[in-house]
Amino acid sequence: MERAIFPEYLWAFSTLLFLAGIASSCSDRYWLLQKPVAFFIFGDSIFDAGNNNYINTSPRFQANYWPYGESFFNTSTGRATNGRTIPDFISDYAKLPLIPPYLQPDIHDYVYGVNFASIGAGTLVETHPGLVIDLKTQLSNFYKVEKQLRDKLGCEEANTLLSTAVYLFSVGGNDYFAPFQKNTSFFESEYIQKEYTSMVIGTLTNVIQEIYKLGARKFGFMNLTPIGCLPLVKALKRETGGCVQGFTEVAKIHNRALSESLQKLESNLQDFKYSLHDFFTSFGERSENPSKYGFKEVNMACCGSGPYRGFPVCGSVRREYELCEHPNDFLYFDATHPTEKAYKQVAKLFWSGNSDITWPYNIKSLFELDNKCRSSLVS
Repeated sequence: MERAIFPEYLWAFSTLLFLAGIASSCSDRYWLLQKPVAFFIFGDSIFDAGNNNYINTSPRFQANYWPYGESFFNTSTGRATNGRTIPDFISDYAKLPLIPPYLQPDIHDYVYGVNFASIGAGTLVETHPGLVIDLKTQLSNFYKVEKQLRDKLGCEEANTLLSTAVYLFSVGGNDYFAPFQKNTSFFESEYIQKEYTSMVIGTLTNVIQEIYKLGARKFGFMNLTPIGCLPLVKALKRETGGCVQGFTEVAKIHNRALSESLQKLESNLQDFKYSLHDFFTSFGERSENPSKYGFKEVNMACCGSGPYRGFPVCGSVRREYELCEHPNDFLYFDATHPTEKAYKQVAKLFWSGNSDITWPYNIKSLFELDNKCRSSLVS
C-alpha cells in the first residue's frame, strides 16, 4: 500500500516544483494577473488631461471652459480638444480607466499610472516660464509618485509596476512655438535651428535617462507634426497659399534628432524599448488627402477667429470667436490642436500601426511585452 502512495506523493511534489518554476520564470510579475500595466504620461497640450486647471496660469494655457470637451464629455475637462485625446484612446485599448491628471485633488492611488502633461509645456524651462509645468517639473512630480508607490506597495512590487509600465511622451512643439510667436523669423537661420534643437532633444534625453534609472523600460514617443501647417502659424505669417515651409523644416530637423537620440538610448541602455509614432506623416497624410479619412476642412480650425480661425481665442470671454457646427468635419479643433476624430485615428496607428508609421514597436506591443507569463500561469 505504501509503495502505491509514494510515487503519487513524488508526482504531486514534482508538480508543485514545476509550477513554482513557472512562477519563478515570471519573476515577481504574478501580480499582473490581477493588475493591468500602468501608464504614465508626460508632455504638453496634446496629452494634458487637466493639470493646468489647477495652476495659476493664463487662460490661453487652459481648456477648462466651453466649447472644449463638447463632443464627448459634454463639459470642459482641461483637454485642449472637443473630446478625448490620444492617451485616452490608448487607455481604452489597454483596458485601463482614463488616466487622471496628477494635480487632480482626489487622486491618491497611482497603480494605473497618472498624467503629468501640461498645456504649453516644453522641454526647456524657458518655454512659457512660470505659466506651465515644464518637463523637468513633470519629472520632479514623477519622483514623488515613485516614492509614494514604494511606500505603499513595498520595493519589490513597486519595482515590478515601474518596470512593466509604459511611459508616453509628446513634447517639444512649444519649445519652437514660443520663440516663433515672438519673432516669426527666429528659425530662419540654420545654425539656430540645429543648436536650438540640440538643446530641446538633449533635455528630453536627460529626462528619459532619469526615469530609466528609476526602473522604466518601455517608452512611447510622438514626433512633431508639420507645424508650419497649423492654423495659428499660417495666421501669424499671413500665409494665403499654404503651409509655412520654413517652420515645417524645423519640425523635420527635430524629428530626425529625436529618432537618432532614441536609437542611441536603445544601444546604450539595457532593456530599453521604445515606440516612435510618425505623427508628421500620419497627420500630413490627413492634410493632403482629407476625404480619404473623412475630413472636409483641413486648413481652418473649427473654433477660433481671424484667418483660418487661427487666433487662439476659442471659448474666450474677452474676444469673439467662431465655432463650427460639425467638428468631425475638421482636422483642427482650435488654432493648434486636432479634433477628437483626428486624435482617434492617430491613436489607433500609435497603438497597433505597422512599422511604416510606428516603430520599432507599437504601443500595444509595449503593453504586452511583460505579460507573456500570464497565459502559462492561468492555463
